[in-house]
Amino acid sequence: MANEHKYQCSFCKRIITVHDQYDMPIFDPTTGFALCKNCIKDIAQMIEAHDADIAEQGKEGFTETLDDSLKKNKPHVIKQYLDKYIIKQEHAKKILSVAVYNHYKRMKYDYDHEKDGDEIEKSNVVMLGPSGCGKTALLSHLSKLLDVPFAVTDTSSLTEAGYVGSDVEIAVRNLYYAAGSDVEKTEHGIIYLDEFDKIARKSGENNSITADPGHEGVQQSLLKMIEGGTVEFTERGQRKHPEAPTIKVNTKNILFIVGGAFVGIDKIIAKRLQTDSASIGFGADVKGPDEEENYDEIISKVQPEDLIKFGIIPEIVGRLPVICTLGTLNEDDLLRILTEPVNAPVKQYEKLLAMDNVKLVFENEALLAVAKKAIERKTGARSLKGIIEDSMLDIMFDIPKSDEPRKVIITKACIEDGAKPVIEPLAEDETIDK
Repeated sequence: MANEHKYQCSFCKRIITVHDQYDMPIFDPTTGFALCKNCIKDIAQMIEAHDADIAEQGKEGFTETLDDSLKKNKPHVIKQYLDKYIIKQEHAKKILSVAVYNHYKRMKYDYDHEKDGDEIEKSNVVMLGPSGCGKTALLSHLSKLLDVPFAVTDTSSLTEAGYVGSDVEIAVRNLYYAAGSDVEKTEHGIIYLDEFDKIARKSGENNSITADPGHEGVQQSLLKMIEGGTVEFTERGQRKHPEAPTIKVNTKNILFIVGGAFVGIDKIIAKRLQTDSASIGFGADVKGPDEEENYDEIISKVQPEDLIKFGIIPEIVGRLPVICTLGTLNEDDLLRILTEPVNAPVKQYEKLLAMDNVKLVFENEALLAVAKKAIERKTGARSLKGIIEDSMLDIMFDIPKSDEPRKVIITKACIEDGAKPVIEPLAEDETIDK
């Protein structure tokens, strides 16, 4: 044939009769470099085999990591770690410690029984508690201990696809980057969905026929992710379009923890309890009109049906079998938070001022005033540091002007009336811990 040519493959050195471009798919007439179709097939097979070996090695390495994690992170060890940072919330710390440990065990079991198809279902967790009670702090400190990737996503910023806002896939993308862009690790991580109560669907008298892009639609989108499916997302900063390269992550083995204040759910629970106890006959549990249970007692009796009445769709409630409740913090709890944990606010400011050769002292009445202010603001522990910061702003501005050793005393008047802290020379027997 007139169009036939003979070329030598640079890889196998065979002389190939080229009838069309598919006989010699790669050919550079300038250099004479050429690859025949058979060599390209062989190279492709070698690459696939190499990738499979790398994936298997990574899998074995991850399994070994799980063995180490199971040995190091037993429930009592996890709780002991959390006790260093979190005051109160004993029940919640136990629940999370067990949930995380079981997550490790479940991954290990699935790896060991992958061939026979036997598997253990994951137990996702829902956390309920008032603002500032320690939900986010618990998960934040827990993430520092864990050997699996962990990421937090603010659920209130999520919307349905097509609306202005963040798509639900951003939760998995956050975990992907927390895992160092490793898909294998991402598929066995933990995602915390904060402010989950903000996407409760509107119901009752407030129900609307208009679009609700930040509520029930978001729950439906999250459902597919929580129950276990493949999530596709683009690299950070890339817009979604048909030709954009995507990353695929299977969420089957990702542990989901959702949390929120769920403001008003205590009334739903109280109403249910009142209905349940309103039976007729001898032995009926009838309460007088002035008898009321406090918030902590009521919230501890939450049931899945209460979450559904609050506005969480039944399908998602069914995927959150573990319910973890946190109690309110009183003055004594806030006082302990100010001084006892490893990263207590008072200890942080003592270290900061020690760097300027200053010994910081808080009077007990001043600490009590800080706790009372936090309770008045109804913001719990999250406002403690801000209250101290307000009272110390001027002193922290002026202190660096001199390197002379001094002692700064924060009094009750500093917290309540904005008075200036007391500054005294450092006594001979006093030292500054740096």
